[in-house]
Amino acid sequence: MAQVESAELPAAGGTSFAPATAVALYAVVPVSGVEDLVLAPLAAHAGARGWAVPAGCAVSDTGPLDQDTDLRAGWARIREAAGAGRISGIVVPAFAHIVYRWNDWTTQQSWRLKRGLFVISTDPTDVAMGLEPQE
Repeated sequence: MAQVESAELPAAGGTSFAPATAVALYAVVPVSGVEDLVLAPLAAHAGARGWAVPAGCAVSDTGPLDQDTDLRAGWARIREAAGAGRISGIVVPAFAHIVYRWNDWTTQQSWRLKRGLFVISTDPTDVAMGLEPQE
């Protein structure tokens, strides 16, 4: 599991802090300029659990949810961070931010599981994935 060393100094009495679990934050936003509105709640969710977000791992893409993941520069950054072992999980607003179509989910799920990554949706009911092939 990827960990980030605590930036805190050891507590009085020589007690040290345990490393935090490192996660990436990822969201797809409809228009540029609203990234912080979507990523801030994800950061709060991660922070409340004691998870750290490494530099460069709070990422968003702009466009429709059904855009192919291969065309998303932000998702490529998440994949690079995972490949480098910098993160052990991904926090998203809804699973549809990773992939919109259920058929595409298995591809991303397979990639994720091979790397031992977990994914947490802060509101799994917010945006449902397309369940029909034409969606």
